Amino acid sequence: MRTAGFVLAGGQSTRMGTDKARLPAGSHFLVEDVAQKVMVAAGNVALIGPPQRYADLPLECLPDQRPGFGPISGIETALASGRGELNLIVACDMPQLQTVWLRELLAKAANTYSLCVAGRDATGALHPLCAVYRSSCLPFVARAIDEGRLKLMDLLAQLRSDFYYIDDTVLNLNKPEDWSSWHEHCCYSL
Repeated sequence: MRTAGFVLAGGQSTRMGTDKARLPAGSHFLVEDVAQKVMVAAGNVALIGPPQRYADLPLECLPDQRPGFGPISGIETALASGRGELNLIVACDMPQLQTVWLRELLAKAANTYSLCVAGRDATGALHPLCAVYRSSCLPFVARAIDEGRLKLMDLLAQLRSDFYYIDDTVLNLNKPEDWSSWHEHCCYSL
């Protein structure tokens, strides 16, 4: 089954106050590190976001088909690209992702009839932006956008979804204090 990997990097980073994708992660930007992990797991990767924002990076970037609709638009763009039956879609602000989790997420998705397999962390939180979406989800995603239903948790509830338990808490870097706390204690590894 063909797999494709995508990193959503089109957000405004309003709460962070600076572009989250360009936060330093070792000798690279955070988006590059997350993209490398997705590449290792899926065998390929493309960013979803404004190509001009990432023109200096050695990564393919696909523009959102419908900018301004949030991450659900990035999911639509990834699925509409037709690159894979199984589409690993990850947010650019998840520095603790490990390739082993991403590979296991893809394996679980390949062995189920579920339309989506999303990560669930040790706290029980769902992560719709650390998930595998089947290409057959595209009509559901497009309809949700058309109808103004943009919340990803609502999308997961609508789809025939399954969950993969991750053995650690997945951290999203949304605010400067999230970044400071993570950066002080990070152990960066694939």
